[in-house]
Amino acid sequence: MKALALLSGGLDSTLAIKLVLEQGIEIIALHLDLPVLSDKKAYADQVAEQLGIPLLKIETGADYLELIRNPKHGYGKNMNPCIDCRVYMLKEAKRQAEKVGAAFIITGEVLGQRSMSQYKQVLKQEEKEAGVEGIVLRPLSAKLLPETLPEREGWVDRERLLGTSGKSRKPQLALARESGIESYHTPAGGCLLTDRQFSLRLKDLFNRKAKITKRDIQLLKTGRHFYLPSARIIVGRNEAENNSLLELKSPDDYVFEVPDCGSPITILEGMKDKEAIELAARLTARYSDADTSEVLVEYGHHKEAKIVVKPER
Repeated sequence: MKALALLSGGLDSTLAIKLVLEQGIEIIALHLDLPVLSDKKAYADQVAEQLGIPLLKIETGADYLELIRNPKHGYGKNMNPCIDCRVYMLKEAKRQAEKVGAAFIITGEVLGQRSMSQYKQVLKQEEKEAGVEGIVLRPLSAKLLPETLPEREGWVDRERLLGTSGKSRKPQLALARESGIESYHTPAGGCLLTDRQFSLRLKDLFNRKAKITKRDIQLLKTGRHFYLPSARIIVGRNEAENNSLLELKSPDDYVFEVPDCGSPITILEGMKDKEAIELAARLTARYSDADTSEVLVEYGHHKEAKIVVKPER
């Protein structure tokens, strides 16, 4: 018997897979690379290797970004369309399960853990919209939910599954220790859409652009953001973000940097008028290690121009 498991790289999905593997089920893991998640790809690889199962990785496209802009079921506290997101993931899991010949789907969902999307009625609604009614097994909360096809058919022993509920992660952490599971992403906090600051950035982006790309989302996850009516300035906070900004910048963007000292990389998008250039340069100077009242900043498509500014305060 074969199953397909949604694997985020987090603790819950890892434990769910472990519980079913112990019953002799062949499992193929599926990791959906959602642009609004903190980076769990490396953890998904590590978990799959630790559990000894194959891993499929799927890049989401423009349809997912449109889902975030116009969710059928609305948002949670911030810009998190949790119900629509779960339906999206279950639909993709169904497609992949059919391709690999998997008879059912496994998820790491815990009843009552998420206030918007993990209650009995909502779980039932998500399954119906995704066309996966009765074939989604949630091993961590199975004893609190209606029997699924794999349980009724005897492929999986319901008595060896769990009845976990609520927001506390203590039961999962204890089970991980007992099972010797070490590689997993830190529990909770994976979706940036639940973060108020990121949500505000995203809302502003939706207001400014009719069509957004994965690059736009990556930029939202990087640096300090400052806005002018027709421009955006992004200032790197560390070396990793500096490198990311250089990789993500478009050919039309200006780059700013203070030479010969520790300096952020700053990207200027949009209008390159005098006001925008001066502000970008002053912000670059402010967050650099320069200790003078006037700072030389190089800027341009290839930092071919120079400007001397007082650091922004």
